[in-house]
Amino acid sequence: MSSPRVVALGGGHGLANTLSALRTITHNITAIVTVADNGGSSGRLRAEFPIFPPGDLRMALAALCSDDEWGRSWAQIMQYRFTSEGDLDGHAVGNLLLAALWDRDEDPVQGLDRVGTLLKVIGRVLPMASVPLDIEGRFNTSTGRIVVRGQKEVATAKGRIESLTIIPENPSARPEALDAIRDAQWITMGPGSWFSSVIPHLLVPQQREALEASSARKIVILNLDAHPQTPGEEFAGSTPEEHLELFHRYAPDLRIDYFLVDPSVVRNRTSLESLAHEYGGELVIGDIRKAPGSVHHDEKKLASQLSHIFTQSLIG
Repeated sequence: MSSPRVVALGGGHGLANTLSALRTITHNITAIVTVADNGGSSGRLRAEFPIFPPGDLRMALAALCSDDEWGRSWAQIMQYRFTSEGDLDGHAVGNLLLAALWDRDEDPVQGLDRVGTLLKVIGRVLPMASVPLDIEGRFNTSTGRIVVRGQKEVATAKGRIESLTIIPENPSARPEALDAIRDAQWITMGPGSWFSSVIPHLLVPQQREALEASSARKIVILNLDAHPQTPGEEFAGSTPEEHLELFHRYAPDLRIDYFLVDPSVVRNRTSLESLAHEYGGELVIGDIRKAPGSVHHDEKKLASQLSHIFTQSLIG
């Protein structure tokens, strides 16, 4: 199989796992990353400087670093966090490096490309939008409706989701990201926090339109964890069916070819297959969990499933 052109959309650890799997299949990878993080080191840097939150972008870069001593050592340095009782406590070295490049008026994508060259990354890492974003969610809870703002807050909010918005509401996408989507043969979305890392990609109008127009085959990788239920509360998107319904709500015209899910979270195969077919795609059930009870995907298992999908598509 030749090296297919793949675009991977998402954020955080979920996207990093997908990238680690994809890099064993192809070297033509473009990661398009959410830019709404407001917690931890990223949130502190964002509050101090008018820059993108660097954390998710840093993780994507580290996941794509070259598989040699140079790349592995730099990936470790990028991920290293200071531990102190001072202002540097909790900051990741990679976050500070990106903040420094952006603070000296370097174009955000040029800064990412420069770090990519340093790490000898396989592929490219790009931001989801041209400006930093905030996420706002409206949830219906047992005590009434609440409005939650912030990526971290939305990701952990309880209640049934009513709506998601990004602020500003109609940001421009980066032209480099749109070009990558147009040129892609495959596009993956997920896994990750559905509200704060996956669905936001559908809320950037130019990017959603590019995804709809793209002739690439598209794969949605569903999460492994169903949020634990709390008496009197219900976590929205706690089942694969709810994830798919929410995805379809925000991109009804986006055809998905494959929905990849681990068997451990399939409660009703018939229902899930029916939804997948309704949304234009095929349900693929395969072992992608790192270990029993783990909420993390196994990179090798995920790579095997994705490679199988790529190959079967060529045969079909």
